Amino acid sequence: MSSRLAFLFTRGRPVQSSLSVPAGIFRITTPCRLSSSASHFNPATSPAPPVRPFFVRAILSTLRLSFRALFFTTLGFVLAAAPAYDTMVAITSPPSDAETVSLFIPQDDDAQAKEDFINSHPLTLSLRANPDFIESRPHMKIPEAWRKRNLTGGVLMGPGKVAVPPFSFSEKTGKDFVQISHVGIDLCGHMGVIHGGFLATMLDEGLARCCFPVLPFNVGMTAKLDINYKAPAMADQYLVLRATTVKVEGRKAWVEGHIETLPSKEGEEPTVLVTASALYISPKQAATMAKVYPVK
Repeated sequence: MSSRLAFLFTRGRPVQSSLSVPAGIFRITTPCRLSSSASHFNPATSPAPPVRPFFVRAILSTLRLSFRALFFTTLGFVLAAAPAYDTMVAITSPPSDAETVSLFIPQDDDAQAKEDFINSHPLTLSLRANPDFIESRPHMKIPEAWRKRNLTGGVLMGPGKVAVPPFSFSEKTGKDFVQISHVGIDLCGHMGVIHGGFLATMLDEGLARCCFPVLPFNVGMTAKLDINYKAPAMADQYLVLRATTVKVEGRKAWVEGHIETLPSKEGEEPTVLVTASALYISPKQAATMAKVYPVK
């Protein structure tokens, strides 16, 4: 069975239709009317929001631009200042001598092997057992941002050069100093022989560290350095630097020392490679230097 849809509604008026639909689908009991205003709605003709005056829009635009400029300027300043902040923290709160010993993390198996060898060597163990000596790795006190531009703490560090930061043992009164390090094949002058200038640099720093404890503010500058080369220092070997403070007068300290081989076998005698004597003077501005550069 089917019934006829009696009315369609458009514009609020009933219209006759002959459309046939199955019975029961629609049941219209009351005619419906649509609002004439709704049936004629046109977005294009709807009321627009009020337009702000030009000067108000100009002020708001200026404020938005100023806020963005201030935000990105502040962000850039913070990002640029972060490394400097870290460096200042490192200067004002340097690691202790004990902390520097474990700060270095070997990056490859070769560096790890050299680290393990020095740590387990009888000379290292005997110095650690001596209560008169303080162990440290002075190069690890240099702020990281400065280290890569430091000759012995950064430029000469790495595979093939000084693979691991030297271990230093300083006698508390500033009398004696011992340093153990490894020199690689990329530090040569003649093929297979460590450059004499590098050995001089080692002695300059090592002898200075020996007398730092007896100088005002633990700072000293090299005034004189005499070096005598005794035997070739072959590359890819462990070296020991020994120094002794022989005289102190006010801001002046005289130090003597040498570099020798590190015996690999028990009972083996070391070979002295180079000797040196030096004069160090604590400058008048030592107090300021001690605050901005951790040299001890």
